[in-house]
Amino acid sequence: MTYIVVYEQTTTGWSAYVPDLPGCVAAGETREETESLIREAIVFHLEGLRESEEAIPEPGTWTEMVDVPA
Repeated sequence: MTYIVVYEQTTTGWSAYVPDLPGCVAAGETREETESLIREAIVFHLEGLRESEEAIPEPGTWTEMVDVPA
């Protein structure tokens, strides 16, 4: 499955969340660290849903880059 991950730079590093998996978040000092942590978080989140016999959400978020005049 492919999920959208949103990365945001913060004053102390980076954070990430998955819109289609509420509560699935990660934070790290670097983007690379955060990318690794969110991948682990997604796997852990899905395992938890399976163990509790909850439905696995289908990806339903799309992204688009929009150019606007500066």
